[in-house]
Amino acid sequence: MTKQQYRFSRQSHHLRRELEPTIWERLHIDPWLTMLLMAICFIGLTVLYSASTQDMSMVIRQMVSFSIGFAVMIAMAQIPPNFYRTLTPVFYAIGVFLLILVELIGEVRMGAQRWIRIPGFGSVQPSEFMKLGMPMMCAWYLSNKELPPNMKTVAMTLAIILLPVGLIAKEPDLGTSLLVASSGIFVLFLAGLPWWMIGSAMLLSMPLVGFMWQFVMHDYQKTRVMTLLNPEADMLGSGWNITQSKIAIGSGGMTGKGYLEGTQSHLHFLPEGHTDFIIAAFSEEFGLAGVGLLMLFYLCLLARSLYIALINPDAYCRLLAGSLSMSFFVYIFVNVGMVGGILPVVGVPLPFISYGGTAIITLMAGFGLLTCVHTHTQHGH
Repeated sequence: MTKQQYRFSRQSHHLRRELEPTIWERLHIDPWLTMLLMAICFIGLTVLYSASTQDMSMVIRQMVSFSIGFAVMIAMAQIPPNFYRTLTPVFYAIGVFLLILVELIGEVRMGAQRWIRIPGFGSVQPSEFMKLGMPMMCAWYLSNKELPPNMKTVAMTLAIILLPVGLIAKEPDLGTSLLVASSGIFVLFLAGLPWWMIGSAMLLSMPLVGFMWQFVMHDYQKTRVMTLLNPEADMLGSGWNITQSKIAIGSGGMTGKGYLEGTQSHLHFLPEGHTDFIIAAFSEEFGLAGVGLLMLFYLCLLARSLYIALINPDAYCRLLAGSLSMSFFVYIFVNVGMVGGILPVVGVPLPFISYGGTAIITLMAGFGLLTCVHTHTQHGH
């Protein structure tokens, strides 16, 4: 275990301020997080209007999703962390139960069984709940154990992670299973997992990759990996998405073609230009300068989130906040890497930029938890 990890898991509380709470903290709102989120959401609405070929109805639906998301974030921030801590095992158990129900009675759409229909309410996707339930459960379990974790604690934590991840991967939903798994592993790492354990796990995982390729991965998932390695092999078929994405990104140059002047998305060469591949449409119109500005906003948001985690005096809150922060980074890294052709296409949206209400509300709920653990424990109230 490194000195920095130990400092995070046990000694970061010395950075806590001892000042009187501000009006923002009394309202349980973090102004920096809120302003950064609003700026990114504004960029998202701007690029969505262009990427959707100026479909104002889609922009309005996205605005409604943002409004609901901010309301969820503020509402969740008002609840004391002890409430979430107490209900964490229940929330996790309900999430696993719903994932099992998906396997038994779930709806099948586009070859995937991921939804449960609730009469009078509509369809829900239980895997979305585990994006929050997983880090909450791992943080709850590890905060009650001696840190850094021993082998038994690590094994139990991995069991907590693998159960829902296996159910989600079976749906199949590789993108969501990756996000859920990473959120749990981040908690384990931040708890002070020794580097020798990390290295051993990496070595042991190598044979697992071959096993998954042979017996777990579906044919379309294997095709995505092969397309990543050689997209030119089938440019009009499996390589179409990534080829058009690279053309859009490259044609943007340094400053872009100009707002509403993108051709790849407007002429429908770029598939899913308003969802998973929206960063390519953004890059075409605003170029490297525009993408760099967006990444700067993301970086500031990530830095603020990690700072909130670092200064928190409570182990559960600190581990949860750290995991949520790093999971947000994974969202960005996987989507940008996927669109840029350095990772397989796994269907992960770009946070607050891609169109889609469920992902927005889930992310906002995560930032609600971040704000909650910060404003409630910063001054011991």
